[in-house]
Amino acid sequence: MLLTIVVFLALLILLILTHEIGHFAAAKMSKVKVEEFGLGLPPRIWGYKYGETIYSINWIPFGGFTRLLGEEDPSTPGSLASKSIGARIFVLSAGSLLNILLPIILFTVSFMIPHDVTIENVLIKEVAAGSPAQTAGIEAGDRIVEVNGHTIKNRADLSYHIQLNLGNDTTMVVMKPDTSQKIVSVTPRWVPPQGQGATGVMLTASDTTTAVESMPFWQALPTSVVHSWEILVLFKNEVMSWFVRSTAPQLAGPIAIAQLTGEVIKAGISPLLEFTALISINLGIFNLLPIPGLDGGRLVFVLLEWVRRGKRISPQKEGLVHMIGFLAMILLILVISYFDVARIIRGESLLP
Repeated sequence: MLLTIVVFLALLILLILTHEIGHFAAAKMSKVKVEEFGLGLPPRIWGYKYGETIYSINWIPFGGFTRLLGEEDPSTPGSLASKSIGARIFVLSAGSLLNILLPIILFTVSFMIPHDVTIENVLIKEVAAGSPAQTAGIEAGDRIVEVNGHTIKNRADLSYHIQLNLGNDTTMVVMKPDTSQKIVSVTPRWVPPQGQGATGVMLTASDTTTAVESMPFWQALPTSVVHSWEILVLFKNEVMSWFVRSTAPQLAGPIAIAQLTGEVIKAGISPLLEFTALISINLGIFNLLPIPGLDGGRLVFVLLEWVRRGKRISPQKEGLVHMIGFLAMILLILVISYFDVARIIRGESLLP
């Protein structure tokens, strides 16, 4: 329990600092005065002023902030609102951009650390009638060897590449029971019939072993760049599936993330780094959503100014909108946390 709390707080601090350093650096580059750089949310525990900026640690751990001069009011020199539209977009989006780039480092380190990998023959146990797999000529007993040029090491690999290619023609190399190979094209479905997967196959495995793998830096770095991009594609596919399948997203608050952290810790350092990378990407994208109080909400007002050819929404109205949005988010977090606690009391896990 103590280890989970310590690791979760370390993970949280890393992600918050990464986000706020992005805003801080972009503000300095844009000649915007940074009044306070805070870890946590007020009230303040400790603060130290260096130059024009107060560096503070605050009581509420779930967040951080970079308080800039005149975020809505352009009347003060050196304020954010007094800068050009391009400069404001840069400052407001820099935190999320850094959160989206951080996983490249985390995945690189993860791939370099020796870690266990399941190696197994991925076999087709059953093929649904009329499914894309049956149409492509895949049969029970076939072994999936490659997908779009990627070697399939286990069932999780196959699922990953299928979800990555929803709605797209996907090339698979299939090994038949007589060891002959066949190249087939399958298009994974966005909305499969109930009880079927995207391609309509039921999987099993044979000859399952565990191998220890690691990559040298010069291989891990480009692999992590590709993997980070693929995670963004998976995120896009997940969002599209909410609309295509008419399903609601599964929301998780700080308590749920702490619970997941405790479960991932058991798997080792490499999975923990990958988990942190996924949270960082989600944090970066979430902050860009057009929700008042978030960076994306502030970007909406900047873009509205551009559409209105320089005519601003009044600072008072914009500030009120962001305050209402911030309070609504706090309320949402409290509601989500209630259900997270209830789930933990029932002994349920978020992991499959």
